Amino acid sequence: MMSEDSKNNTILARIENLHQQRKELLALEPHKALDRILNADEPTALVHSFSEQDLYFLIHDIGPDGALPILSLASDKQREYILDIETWHRDHIDISAVTRWFDLLCRADGPRTIRWLIDNKTEFLEYYLRYKVDIRIREHDQDPSEFGEGFFTFDNTFYIRLIEDTPAEEDEPSEAGREHYQRFLTRFVENLADFDHITYQKLLLESIHLIPAESEEEEFRLRSVRMAEKGFLPFDEAVGIYQPLKPKEIMGGTAKHVSPGDGDTYAPVPLYPSGLLDDDNLFTQAMTLIETEAASLQLQSEFAGLCNRLVAADHQMIRSKEDLAGVVKKACGYLNIGLQTMGAEREAGQPDPVNLYPAMIQRYSLSDIFRIGFGQALTLKWRARKWLDSAWFAGQGLSLTFWGEAWLGVLGGLLIKKPLFFDNYTSGSLYRDFQSAQDIRVSTQTLDDIMAFDNLLSLMDMQVKSLTSYRFLTYKNLLLTLWAGCQIGLTGDPQPLELGAFTGFFNTLWESGEGQRRIRPAIKASFLQWLTTTTGLRQDDLSENMAGRLEQLFAEVEDEYGRVAADDLDPRFIRLFLLEK
Repeated sequence: MMSEDSKNNTILARIENLHQQRKELLALEPHKALDRILNADEPTALVHSFSEQDLYFLIHDIGPDGALPILSLASDKQREYILDIETWHRDHIDISAVTRWFDLLCRADGPRTIRWLIDNKTEFLEYYLRYKVDIRIREHDQDPSEFGEGFFTFDNTFYIRLIEDTPAEEDEPSEAGREHYQRFLTRFVENLADFDHITYQKLLLESIHLIPAESEEEEFRLRSVRMAEKGFLPFDEAVGIYQPLKPKEIMGGTAKHVSPGDGDTYAPVPLYPSGLLDDDNLFTQAMTLIETEAASLQLQSEFAGLCNRLVAADHQMIRSKEDLAGVVKKACGYLNIGLQTMGAEREAGQPDPVNLYPAMIQRYSLSDIFRIGFGQALTLKWRARKWLDSAWFAGQGLSLTFWGEAWLGVLGGLLIKKPLFFDNYTSGSLYRDFQSAQDIRVSTQTLDDIMAFDNLLSLMDMQVKSLTSYRFLTYKNLLLTLWAGCQIGLTGDPQPLELGAFTGFFNTLWESGEGQRRIRPAIKASFLQWLTTTTGLRQDDLSENMAGRLEQLFAEVEDEYGRVAADDLDPRFIRLFLLEK
């Protein structure tokens, strides 16, 4: 006889083999993965070895209709997870989605689906029948014609009429869709009656007396428990992932437990999220340096839980790898920022930089590291919001467009509920989640520049209400127009310049020469002197704090007008100065 140790080793070897097969399958094209599963020696065991989430994504990658063979092999828990994801819209059951997935499950394996629903999902099935079947119970002396058209019966006692419902999401034309689901519902009810007629009658009777609100609430409670086990916490709990943390709040605290074993566990952890990790990321790099298989699997499971919590907090519906990739990118980005922040504040005696980040992700909760990273963006948002309440431009009734397109983009990204980085389509999108400490630094520098110019303008004792009707009024053309107006003898609040007077000022700006002209150093010095006089600031302070920003402003004037002759000036095309039209 085989010894107990030999049996255990055989079981562990099979589990390890299934684990390796899953990893290989998820790297294949969806339809190749389907073929590989169906041609496997033990396809049922292989399908059951998938985590519920990985199987769900695989089914959607293949396409639900094409994945019917996999649905037929799926375990009850895997089927239940699919219904939990697909048939709920926040805290309400989507009856149309229930119809669609009952149809798919019955097409995959009708008898098994009917048995499973009756034995394990009785209350859910009764709730569905409550909305899909109109039921009449015939008295012994009652004429069935009294019930009206459309009613039919299997036992001359319970008469039913199907309630028409067309799914919200269907590929077929609406008429074909209605006919298809009408046929399905007829077969579905008939199969319920054929499976166990007494049970069928009980289901109908109980569905009549069911209180929908109470039943849905209880189903939602049970579903919430099941989803919480996989990281999909209720919204009011999941949103806590966005509560900021500071490194000192967790560094030095109790470490989490990470399995020290090496390959001694092959639990079906979700592999899809970790399979979408970007190599150019501290978290991903740290994951590749984890020494034991057990620790790696535990971290993959924890990372999947983090992604699921983000999905719940953001009220997202994730059905494909493309949808999941966005969540993974967001999680990785803030983990990256969190690790960078913690690395900058690490205590003396901690591991050397080579092993620093692998040690961190094994010691500290990934959720806590994410919160530290997100806290960096949130701190920047709070700073922008606090400044906005007392900003000079806001007090003048000016909108965010006053800061120009680029700075408007940065401010707009910071002031929304969950701050975003203004990418300006550099990587293909206008806004994206913060991904590195460099993103934080760039946004911080831009906010510093905006605040510096706002403070500068606030010291000039002026009103700009007469200019608020200008569609393209910005801090640049306001500041330059004030200066130009002073040079040509205008006083008081800023006002548009007459073209002739501006032309004379324009000619004084440039050094002599052909091609791209440069602004004379004396003009720049004159501008700095004017700012000193107008704002009351010391010239040394202006030079120290504003020199780079003002130099950029002059560089923009040179780039815009350095090749333009004075005779070619046209107010319609001049944006850095306000001219009369």
